[in-house]
Amino acid sequence: MYRRLLIPVAEASEVEPLIRLGAALLDADGEIRVLHVISGGSLPEVTREWRSSVNIVVPAHEAGAALDVRVDPEVRGASDVTAEILDTVETHQADAILMTIGRSRKSRNPFVGHVTSGILHHAACDVVIVNRLALAGERAPRILIPTFTEHPPSKAVRVAEEIAVRNQGMPIITLSMAARPSTTEDDAGPARSPRGLPMSTRRSFFSESLLLRGSRLPELILREASRERYGLLIVGEEGHRPVRPLLTRRFLEELFRNAPCPVMAVRG
Repeated sequence: MYRRLLIPVAEASEVEPLIRLGAALLDADGEIRVLHVISGGSLPEVTREWRSSVNIVVPAHEAGAALDVRVDPEVRGASDVTAEILDTVETHQADAILMTIGRSRKSRNPFVGHVTSGILHHAACDVVIVNRLALAGERAPRILIPTFTEHPPSKAVRVAEEIAVRNQGMPIITLSMAARPSTTEDDAGPARSPRGLPMSTRRSFFSESLLLRGSRLPELILREASRERYGLLIVGEEGHRPVRPLLTRRFLEELFRNAPCPVMAVRG
C-alpha cells in the first residue's frame, strides 16, 4: 500500500510494534524511516539528549531485520517537532506517517496536543494514527469500519483490506450510522471489498441533531462497536461529511482514551 513510511517515535517501547504494524502496510519493496525528534531550542540542550535519543531508535535495526524490512533510524534536533516531521516527509518523499498518541491526558507522549493537530492539518501525505492497544500485537477477531455517510471511507477500506489479507481473511464489518429513518431493520447481506474480500454492513439510525454533535461521535462509535463485541476499529476521514472534518485532535483523543479495543485512524 505504501512505498515509503515515516514513523515518528517518542520512546523505545514504540519502535518494534510500530514497525511491525507498518510492515503490514508496506509494498513488497517498501521501506520505513524511524524518526525521533529532540525537542530543544539550543545546541547544548540537543547535545545533552543526543545519546539517550539514539538509544530510542536502536531497536529499529533489529525489528526491521526480523521482519525482513528495510528500516532506517534517524535522530534530529528541532525547536518545532511538527515542522521537523513534516520536513522529513518532504525530504524522504514519504507516502504516509504512522504514529501513536497517548491514551490519557497525563500521557508523556509529545504527540498528544498541537503536534498531532499540526500533522493532521498540514501533512501532504496520508496519516495513520493508532492507539496503544493497536500495538499489542494480538490478532483482532474482526475489523470494524464506522461511517456516518452512505459509503465507508475508501482509505480506511484499503487499510482494512491490507490487514485482513495478511491475517487469513479477517472479517470486515461496516458500521453505518445514518440520520435517515430505516425502511427495514435488516442488516445488509454479504458484499465484497474492492479487492474481493467479504464485507458485511450493520446499520443504525440516529437523529440528525445527535450526529451533528461532534462531541458525541466517539461515544456512538464505541456503542456500535460493542454490539459487535469490538475488534480492530479503523476510522477514516469522510470526504462528504456536511460538517467539519471528523479526524480532529479532540475526536481522536476522546476515542483513543475510551476505546477498550485497538483503534486506527486514517486521514488521506
